[in-house]
Amino acid sequence: MKSLAEAPGRETTVTVNSNTEPENQSETSHNESLLLGHPWKPCQRTRASVKEGLLKLQCCLGTVCGMEWYGYAALGIMTAILSFLMDLSVTKLLRAHQWLYMKLEGNTLLQFFCWTLYPACLCAVASSFSHNICPFSTGSGIPEVRTMMSGIEMTHYLSLTNMFAKFLGLICTLAAGSTVFLGKVGPFVHLSTMVGAYLSNVCTLIQTNKKDNAAGEMLVVAAAVGVASCFGAPVSGVLFSVEVMCSHFALRHYCPCFFSAACGALTFRLLSVWSGDGDTLQALFKTHFPTALPFYPLEILLFAFLGLLCGAVSCCYLYCHRWVLQFTKTNPILIKILATEKSLYSGMVVFLLASVTFPHSAGQYMASQHTMKQLLTSLLASEQWNSQSHNASVQLSLEWSSPASPVYLSLVVFLLMKMWMLVLACTLPIPAGYFMPVFVYGAALGRLLGEGVAYVSSSGLTSGQLWAINPGGYALAGAAALSGGVTHTLSPALLALELTGQFSHAVPILLATLLANGVARSGHRPSFYDALSISKRLPHLPSLKKACPRISSTPVGQVLEARSVQLQKAARTMEIQKALNTSTHTHIPVVDSFESQVLLGFVLRSELLMGQRRCGTEALDKGLDELCCLYPTSVLLSPHNTVEEAHSTLSLLGAQTLFVVERGRLLGIITWPEMKRMLEDLAKEI
Repeated sequence: MKSLAEAPGRETTVTVNSNTEPENQSETSHNESLLLGHPWKPCQRTRASVKEGLLKLQCCLGTVCGMEWYGYAALGIMTAILSFLMDLSVTKLLRAHQWLYMKLEGNTLLQFFCWTLYPACLCAVASSFSHNICPFSTGSGIPEVRTMMSGIEMTHYLSLTNMFAKFLGLICTLAAGSTVFLGKVGPFVHLSTMVGAYLSNVCTLIQTNKKDNAAGEMLVVAAAVGVASCFGAPVSGVLFSVEVMCSHFALRHYCPCFFSAACGALTFRLLSVWSGDGDTLQALFKTHFPTALPFYPLEILLFAFLGLLCGAVSCCYLYCHRWVLQFTKTNPILIKILATEKSLYSGMVVFLLASVTFPHSAGQYMASQHTMKQLLTSLLASEQWNSQSHNASVQLSLEWSSPASPVYLSLVVFLLMKMWMLVLACTLPIPAGYFMPVFVYGAALGRLLGEGVAYVSSSGLTSGQLWAINPGGYALAGAAALSGGVTHTLSPALLALELTGQFSHAVPILLATLLANGVARSGHRPSFYDALSISKRLPHLPSLKKACPRISSTPVGQVLEARSVQLQKAARTMEIQKALNTSTHTHIPVVDSFESQVLLGFVLRSELLMGQRRCGTEALDKGLDELCCLYPTSVLLSPHNTVEEAHSTLSLLGAQTLFVVERGRLLGIITWPEMKRMLEDLAKEI
């Protein structure tokens, strides 16, 4: 057999002969003469000059850095442009709805139909659009993206059709406003990964030194860019990608993630400035917290209590969410409606939600006429709503109260109503994000506590001294704590700081988020995205472990398929051809003999095909050792190893094939498609 020095992964030295340069020049001149030899092609010399200039530009760019870095920059810029165009379209649609509603002032009935039918029709269109064009475009998309990042191939979730349907469907969802109370973070992360997948293909076609893991790296980078392009927050975007997306985040991903996220955040901020939304690059939600004394030392206890409260509320929300998901999967009526009449279901649910939020009914207690951005801006204001000493506080108080009700009643009604409304909205078969609604809900919860503390302090009930309490700080801590508890992450703490630029509250926000995570994670409860993965039965092992802990301890031999296609050492051309026709694996195991089943190593399918072509041209019958190299197996698994150990080995080593042996005898092989099948079979048992 050939030498093992030619094994994959070993560096080889390639010597370039100086005589090849004249040959290349002659070949180039030959191609140019062919190009200019067709008189029916217009502008032959111009096209040849342009092509030559592009080749020179590619060489110049390649000398600076690898082509994949230009792909990372393009990914950030393109994703930011998509985010800006989406926000611009949603703003126009929301203004149109508000204009039409104000024009009908004086006629309550027409205003009711305008308020309810506009978002209902938009969500019905989004549901119909997604269902008819690409059914995979509904929902958040984050569970599917992180399943793909774990090594499982799901190519239909990265198609251009899915990207088109998700983009337009998400615009319709966001244009429904705070009535539906849904966001864009999750779907936009999915859109970013679609862009990253196609840019990865382009970079692979352009660059000469192709990487096997380039596509996986681009998906990891795209997940960080999706968050950064939504909020202009690059650091928290990378941290979100680490926590939510990747169970094993490699250090080599940090520089590309930060570089691409910075490009996306900078482009998003610049587009906002050029469109007239801001004067300079600043935080998305600009706040004015006092810097001299942002909070008193004893308030740390109140922030800790807020973290525990947000953790308890997140547990309640996650329980209700899991119950609703289970109900929609088991109720026969809902199963039939969601299978055949998705548009009708979406329209009916949104009509119900819009009827509840109608400003002339319960909506007057929930500030329903404001968008989610306006709601968050008002909740993060540092002025006390119960103090009427400033014009700003009067204006903010009027937004959240009616003449007959105080601010506290509006906040309580908002919290009670939005809880079940958000859980119900999660069942809609439309592209939608669920992070930002929880963030706003947590801000309202923190604002309620902050207003209560400010009222007690201003009344002089605390040891006779007056404290200047900042309720906006409690709202910011509550937003980070609740969203962190629901998603089981700490990145919302950093996101809250980047969104507002208020690093003075870094310690209380982090403390509240840590305590909320501790309460939410108690009892090994699944997070929001874990619950979605379990409901969809996705082959994502970390989520399946939380639903059924025994899955991780399942032995590989218990779920391993029958013995795969293999070759024996003395195989000849006919036997090799039969193995190639019946197997699609890139690594084919080689055993001593079919009787002994002792594993000797593996051969590469590509080398076998090349050897077969040479054998076919020479019309000779050759053995296996004459056609290709035999490579030794460096990593072997026992049938007693668990599924989690096999999954971790595939992920950490970046391997494509693992061989399962017992006492040297080959029992089977594990590839990523085989791992996907095993996890899907285990998911069916939940």
